[in-house]
Amino acid sequence: MRTKYFRYIFLVCLFVYACKKSDDTQDMVTFLGFQKPKNFPDPVYNFSNNPVTKAGFELGRTLFYDPRLSRDNTISCGSCHIQSSAFTHHGHDVSHGIEDRLGTRNAPPIMNLAWNKAFMWGGGIYDLDLQPIAPITTHEEMDESLENVLNKLKSIPTYRNKFKEAFGSDEISTAHLMKALSQFMLMCISSNAKYDKVIRNEGNISFSAAEQEGYQIFKEKCASCHTEPLFTDGTFRNNGLAPNAINDKGLYIATLLDKDQYKFKVPSLRNLKYTAPYMHDGRFLTLDAVLDHYTGQVQDTPNLDPLLKQQTPRGINLSTDQKDKLLAFLNTLNDEDFIHNKALAEQ
Repeated sequence: MRTKYFRYIFLVCLFVYACKKSDDTQDMVTFLGFQKPKNFPDPVYNFSNNPVTKAGFELGRTLFYDPRLSRDNTISCGSCHIQSSAFTHHGHDVSHGIEDRLGTRNAPPIMNLAWNKAFMWGGGIYDLDLQPIAPITTHEEMDESLENVLNKLKSIPTYRNKFKEAFGSDEISTAHLMKALSQFMLMCISSNAKYDKVIRNEGNISFSAAEQEGYQIFKEKCASCHTEPLFTDGTFRNNGLAPNAINDKGLYIATLLDKDQYKFKVPSLRNLKYTAPYMHDGRFLTLDAVLDHYTGQVQDTPNLDPLLKQQTPRGINLSTDQKDKLLAFLNTLNDEDFIHNKALAEQ
């Protein structure tokens, strides 16, 4: 009787394992490509020139985590864009490149790039398919030439196979390299925070009283620049930071127009739990410090955004209670699914 019992338990466990294994396998082979979240606007990326495929996405993921893209084969895209930190370089005020060289700006998060018209804190790049050229060739980052990167990849037979699967040809070209990286980055979509589920009326989820009040404060005080649902309007603005030690003039470096001095790209407010430190140079370690800046430390620098000049003193008027409620709402923008999405992790 005892033997029969254990045999029964064994068969049940075997069946459950087989079902789970089957489900896992199904998850691995099911690839839906780029899917626009229901509460998001239409993307601006031109998918007709680079449709996301399973082979292209997987190639892009492999390239994203491959240190061969750097001169000394030590730094990958994933070194400065870490998934557990919403693809930022957590804990570093500015990015660290090969030979521990220091960059000049904080590594921005990689998320929801299909809705971006411009890239980098200081602009200058307006096509996602060109963006990776900057970190690959910049001295402080990967310090490599595209020619050398291509030669490295061409020497690896598995890469030839992967490029052929993705693009129908085993030619390893700059265009295919950039498009593969874009396909991976386009799939880095953060759209399953509590906020999204409330807006989409999913699962009877609702804001707490503090979160709801914070949402109203956000809409009154912050939404002009941090537009829902991406929580950025994609523009470049001067938010009154005192110039840093290197006097980084932001967008001006790309345009050489005086009106663009000290303007930086408006960052998304999604996943702030994971993306400290904050601002283009990582000068603020906490969100409390960020709010302190806006409520009492805004500098009247050239081209200060008019929205920050409307009140006296300059900035945004927030009481301590309003700050607490605003932070409660901002916490609803943290997306655990995005942070733990295994499909985006190094394989």
